[in-house]
Amino acid sequence: MAESEKSEKKQVPLRLNAKLWAELNRWAADDFRSLNGQIEYLLSEAVKKRGGRGER
Repeated sequence: MAESEKSEKKQVPLRLNAKLWAELNRWAADDFRSLNGQIEYLLSEAVKKRGGRGER
């Protein structure tokens, strides 16, 4: 994969219910991450666990 492809970020509109948003936001704060960073981290970990590369 080319270096520019690794660092390129895609925007994805995401709708969350208020309760889930609040829980993720608290979790992000506990881990010293932004909400967006926390969601990206969790998705990367899920991909790794599934057997994909999970690159960020």
